[in-house]
Order: sequence, then structure tokens, then C-alpha cells
Amino acid sequence: MLAGDGAASGRLAIIAGGGLLPHYLADAARRNGENPLIIQLLDEPAPEWRGFDVEHASVGDFSGMRRHFQRYSISRVVLSGSVRRRPEWRQIRPTLGFLAQVPFVLKTLRRGGDNAVLEMVIGLLEALGCKVIGAHEIAPDLLASAGPVGALRPDTEAEDDIRVAIDAALQLGRLDIGQGAVAVGGRVVALEGPEGTDAMLARVAEMRANGRISRRRKGVLVKLAKPQQDERADLPALGLVTLENARLAGLSGIVGEAGRALILDRTELARAADAAGMFVHGVEIARPEVR
Repeated sequence: MLAGDGAASGRLAIIAGGGLLPHYLADAARRNGENPLIIQLLDEPAPEWRGFDVEHASVGDFSGMRRHFQRYSISRVVLSGSVRRRPEWRQIRPTLGFLAQVPFVLKTLRRGGDNAVLEMVIGLLEALGCKVIGAHEIAPDLLASAGPVGALRPDTEAEDDIRVAIDAALQLGRLDIGQGAVAVGGRVVALEGPEGTDAMLARVAEMRANGRISRRRKGVLVKLAKPQQDERADLPALGLVTLENARLAGLSGIVGEAGRALILDRTELARAADAAGMFVHGVEIARPEVR
């Protein structure tokens, strides 16, 4: 987006969960000549927002969101950051138009995976009259490209683990369970569930310490967007925290998909990876057709 484009298409709101991504997007929007509104989600880690208009809302407060959108003339919304827990039905604060969708919302909250819930949230936000856009549309420079981020590349053993983990991550994503898989010595040793990537890597570290995983073979983490995922929300992100947890788990590197993963703190990440003797790598993959 060129500077000034934001004014022509209406003001941008960044719905901010936990983590650093919301700040990266806010800074990128500013560089693009925009003045984004930050809607900080309650119950999520709230960093300091200096120099930005900030409002607060719970993750299910669509009535409050609508008030903020109307007050600040919001026409575009980007979802960013982590959400530690999905809203429960009693936490939903609906709008009048929302009530017709109650059966669908209730079913999704009870049975749907994270991708189904995100699609529901996107639909409800757009029903408020705003266009939901992806983080990569605000900050395309965050998208992973093919090849190494730092100086190191995967060796032959790591490439074998990457292939195994890619297949596992795609199958996991198709089931709408998670985005990450860890492979060590040519076999899958951990799959990401609702606990998230960091907790999965902590399990790998524990298994390594207990001798359940070979101490001789290192292994890799692969994070992929789900095959059916709406790329406007929850693209996999690789950053310093992911790298450090992978290091503690004894892995040789972390991998994301070129064009479908976000690389945070690219310069610092490359420096940290080199210092740890690890790789951060973007791969291109042939995705099966989603049916």
C-alpha cells in the first residue's frame, strides 16, 4: 500500500491480541501514512501503545467493536496477535443483526477448531460493515521468502526432517487442530494442539531430557498455514521466542512457508540464529487442492 492509500479507503483498526505482531503492524501502517486505531483485547498481554488511539474490548464484544468502528469511522480491520482462549457463549455481546446468526455461532464455539472460529469472527466483523484484511497486506515485508534468514541452511538430515514435518503439518492443519510439527530423525515427535507452539516445544524439550527423543539427532520445527485457512487471520509467525524455544528443545532450526508465514524481527532473528548455530528457513511447497 502506498502512503495516502489508507485515507482513500477509510481508517484502519488493528485488533490486537498478545505478542509483538500488533506493534509491527501498527508501525508499518504508520509508515504507510495511516493513523490506525488500536483495539486492545482484554485478558491478553497489553503492551504500551504510545502515540496511538487505543480502545479496549473483549474478544466476543461485537457490540463494543461496532461502537468503536462507528466512533472512529473504521472501514478496514486487521486481526493480529495471539488469543489465549476463545470466547465462551456467555461472553458474547451481540449486535441486533448478530442475533440471526446465534445458532451458527453457538455451534462453532462448541465444536469448531480455531480456523472455524476465526472464519466466524471474520464474518461477524464484516457484518458490521468493515472489510477484514490480512496482516501481510499491511506489512508485506514480514512475509517469509524462500531460503535462509540467517547464514545457515538445513543440512541433508534436516532436509529429511523438514519433508516429514511438512507432511504432518499439512495433515494436522486439514483437521483444523494446529499449524506446527516437529520431526527428529525422520519421524514426527510432536504435533501442535490448542496449547500452541511454545508449549509443544516445551514438551519436546522434556522428552529430550527424559531420553524419549534421541539426543544425537536434532530435528526441526515446521509451521504452516492450514490448507483451508483464511489467510486474513493467524498466519504462522516465526520470531525470537520461537527460535529460543526451539533451541531449548535441541532443534537445529525452524521453517516457515514462503509467502504464507510471517518473519518477526528479521535482522535480530538472523543474528540470534547464527549465534545459536541454527537456521531459520523459508520453503516453497506444493499444496494439495483444498476440497
